[in-house]
Amino acid sequence: MRKVCVVITARPSYSRIKGAMLAIKNSPDMELQIVVAASAMLNRYGDAYKQIEDDGFTINRKIFSIVEGENPVAMVKTTGLGMIELVTAFEDLKPDVVVTIADRYETIATAIAASYSNIPLAHIQGGEVTGNIDEKVRHAITKLSDLHLVASELAAERVIKMGENPKNVFVTGCPSIDLAKKAIMPELDFDPLERYGGSGEKRFAPEDYYIVIQHPVTDERGLARKQVTETLEAMYELGKPTYWIWPNPDSGSDETSKGIRMFREKYKPQNIWFFRDIPSRDFLKLLYHSNGIVGNSSVAIRECSYLGVPAINVGSRQSGRDRAENVTDVDYNKQQILDAIALRKTLPRVQSTLYGDGNAGVRIAEVLRTAELTYSKKLMY
Repeated sequence: MRKVCVVITARPSYSRIKGAMLAIKNSPDMELQIVVAASAMLNRYGDAYKQIEDDGFTINRKIFSIVEGENPVAMVKTTGLGMIELVTAFEDLKPDVVVTIADRYETIATAIAASYSNIPLAHIQGGEVTGNIDEKVRHAITKLSDLHLVASELAAERVIKMGENPKNVFVTGCPSIDLAKKAIMPELDFDPLERYGGSGEKRFAPEDYYIVIQHPVTDERGLARKQVTETLEAMYELGKPTYWIWPNPDSGSDETSKGIRMFREKYKPQNIWFFRDIPSRDFLKLLYHSNGIVGNSSVAIRECSYLGVPAINVGSRQSGRDRAENVTDVDYNKQQILDAIALRKTLPRVQSTLYGDGNAGVRIAEVLRTAELTYSKKLMY
């Protein structure tokens, strides 16, 4: 039986891989191992490990590896600590293949620990372009990986052009689309304020609303507070009910968070409600029934393309990423954001399968079950 170890280091990583985890768990030929680390273990970033357990998965190792600070030094130290802890977990669990997801800085710790331990590494979502530090991390992980499970044909072409063997590159689609497919439902079946609490000045019903997720950009961290303030001012002036999700723990998050708190204290916006996190199973339903999403999260590019949800992409964080027709790009500018929202209201919703058809998890699991693994365990054990 092939032992497949999935490493989850942040709340977005779980939604990206949940479909594949279910398929691996249900396969008689594979044993699913789960390692949870970094911000996925922290309460203030959503307690992702609790979501994993609530979904019926068993976590084999929990690793506390986040160094607080939300600056470049803390990011590097978190990566280093992650390598130290993960290699110990791999030595104990003795997986046949390790699965790492996407492009966050914690993710490269997984890739290095597995590669230097001579354990075959499978990478989800390689070959994409975003134009910031995430792109460098993603391409570095590609070169450390043995199996490439990519979301699109264009991503596959990029991975092959980087010198990877075409026989090890598989177009599976993005597993986050599997969850998006399940989120398409005629009516919203919960009230986010009642279920998840959050904070705000005035409660409102979930109708005629927008969603905002805005993270800092690592190489623009000195501008993070100014950038998020432009978006806050736009949504405040728009006046529509808005659900605002707290940013990821990247370099600059402190300034983004300060910007939100300062604005909230100064203006006490009646139309914005803030959440630390909403689990993907409910977040995607909320997203599907929204007027649109504003900010710079990849969910606007990926899941929203499949759902047909209008996306106002702010700034450079997703620069270069392949887009469907649902996306309008703007700068960190209040008026541009408001103009884009107004424009999107006049356009029809268009769904796209650019990032997959909702069956990626099964395809990923099948590749992991059948693919030839190039490293020999004798080199490690």
